[in-house]
Amino acid sequence: MEYRDETLQKGGVVAKTLRYLQRNGLKKTCYKLYRKVFRLEKIGYDQFRKQAEPTAEELRRQREEAFPDGPLFSVLVPLYRTPTPFLAAMIDSVLHQTYAGFELCLADGSADHGATRVRVEEVLKERKASDRVFYQELQENKGIAGNTNAALAMAHGNYLVLLDHDDVLTPNALYEMAKAIRENPEADFLYADEDKTDESGKSFFDPHFKPDFNPDLLQSMNYICHPVCVKAQLADLVGGFDEELNGAQDHDFIFRCTEKAQKIVHIPKVLYHWRSHGGSTAGNAESKRYAFEAGKRAIEAHLKRTGQKGEVIPGVDAGVYHVSYLRTVEPLVSVIIPNKDHVSDLKTCLESLFQQSYTNIEVIIVENNSTEPETFEYYEELAADPRIRVVRYEHPFNYSAVNNYGASFARGEYLLLLNNDVEWIAKDSLKEMVGYGLRPSTGIVGAKLLYGDNTIQHAGVIIGIGGMAGHAFQGLPRDERSYMYRAWCTQDYSAVTAACLLIRASVYQEIGGFEEKLAVAFNDVDLCLRVREMGYQVVYNSEALLYHYESKSRGQEDTPEKVERFNGETRFCMERWADVLRKGDPYYNPNLSLEWQDFSCKSRAEVKKAQMDKEALYATSR
Repeated sequence: MEYRDETLQKGGVVAKTLRYLQRNGLKKTCYKLYRKVFRLEKIGYDQFRKQAEPTAEELRRQREEAFPDGPLFSVLVPLYRTPTPFLAAMIDSVLHQTYAGFELCLADGSADHGATRVRVEEVLKERKASDRVFYQELQENKGIAGNTNAALAMAHGNYLVLLDHDDVLTPNALYEMAKAIRENPEADFLYADEDKTDESGKSFFDPHFKPDFNPDLLQSMNYICHPVCVKAQLADLVGGFDEELNGAQDHDFIFRCTEKAQKIVHIPKVLYHWRSHGGSTAGNAESKRYAFEAGKRAIEAHLKRTGQKGEVIPGVDAGVYHVSYLRTVEPLVSVIIPNKDHVSDLKTCLESLFQQSYTNIEVIIVENNSTEPETFEYYEELAADPRIRVVRYEHPFNYSAVNNYGASFARGEYLLLLNNDVEWIAKDSLKEMVGYGLRPSTGIVGAKLLYGDNTIQHAGVIIGIGGMAGHAFQGLPRDERSYMYRAWCTQDYSAVTAACLLIRASVYQEIGGFEEKLAVAFNDVDLCLRVREMGYQVVYNSEALLYHYESKSRGQEDTPEKVERFNGETRFCMERWADVLRKGDPYYNPNLSLEWQDFSCKSRAEVKKAQMDKEALYATSR
């Protein structure tokens, strides 16, 4: 069923429902209505926080739990003219930890002739905590990096925790870190989630629920930020903080640590409150513009240390970057396009492809059961172009088999799997994809795809959404910043769509190409997960930009036979990847909902289920 475009663009509930139905089919539309009926509605962060934060009983349990070989944490804080209320709140947040194995190291670069020292001593005296706190008044302000190095020199602990002078730790922060170290003895770099608090420290907002270690996202922005916990031996190895990179010293330090870390552990809990006020980057990004210039240099230094050649380009906003890799070779890319009729779509796809700045390509069109005469007339026209071959797959449609067949004719070092219903937008898109694909660590590179109305169709794939997998940020306006800029940042994902997917031919051959039991559903997800099993990264490149006019050639899964096939393939994929589904997508935080694709907090029902699971686990462990 088709709807007039002007109807869809008028807005309102009816228009939105029709648009959703047109794009996603009857099954997904019914599922969306089911969510609303059964109160799987979104909740705000205040509501989520009240349900998800540890209870008083849980905090009591933590205080009583024994850690006979527990780590000693040195909490490092560089002070600089810290307002007394912020200073007191920061110190209290450390002294009131449920885990007792810590010391607090304060290095004061205020250079205000003892004024801050007197205030610090008064705060500590009131709390009778001077025996657990080490304080040094520096002769001059050495900048945040130099002042942190001074705090580091005071430390006795075997793990270091970084804390800004106007921020606070949650009461369970050190406990959760100690627990993670106990469960992962080889861990030498840990980080957790964070949110922001206002000047009063009573309101909390902008939670940053982070993925597990994501090296390409770290090159796009300092997503790790704080809290950070580093083994003292690792900090000694990398040499502390670089005073030439003040403002981005944490980003640089994180790069150098993660480059050499034995095991990186992400704790998916909010353990840090970043205070938002006029002088902080949390409250005013322009207050420290120099920090973003330093961030660019930190990324450049990381690339140089790791032997990568790339240009660091400022991103959509301050603090967001993109690495464009510089190529010394231009390997042949074999572009494989399955096609059935729809000549106008194929023409658009090919014309925009041949306008790309990357030109070392061959095109293999896999003809599959076309019936319209103009299709074959167009193939005859294409025969004059030496870059294009048309091969025939004369069997019932099976997306996996069609692509595997096309790949058997490929001469290129790389394969670009491409739908016939896409149109290239950015002229450097393929160049961008090849740049990432040339890295030895990369197995697959995907692109950012838009619907014709400039809303997002694909910005990476999240395992678990909709049962098996779903596209990130689907339906979000193209220019919207998205959750923590994730739609704008090149990063690693568990999977990307095969509507535009670059893969090294040798990797494709090694895993045997697509799983042909998955004729339509989740064949690209399965391909990506198998490539990741081999140890390769799957990269979403936000600068590779195309329109995707989705499923024009094959239509929707809207007949009983198609629905039955889809359900069967979904079951097959869910059974094959049951362990991945159980553990959760490492690139999607477990505090985020699997009901929506915009990185919303878990719904009430999801939070309740998680709480019940946690209580059941505690009961069985007693």
